[in-house]
Amino acid sequence: MNRIKEVLNEKGISQTELANLLGKSFNMVNLYTTNRVQPPISVLYQIAELLNIDVRTLLIPNKIKE
Repeated sequence: MNRIKEVLNEKGISQTELANLLGKSFNMVNLYTTNRVQPPISVLYQIAELLNIDVRTLLIPNKIKE
């Protein structure tokens, strides 16, 4: 699952709403939420700011704790 998509669902925000807030197309946001395109770090920070969450919430750890 995609963390951006998960947070949007949790907050009841549509991809269209996020696209409008970011000033991006729905298609671009859809690419982010389907893992076809990774958003640049600057955009990731914008998304976190708009969703009022810590940017680390959108990231999946690269190392799994054992």
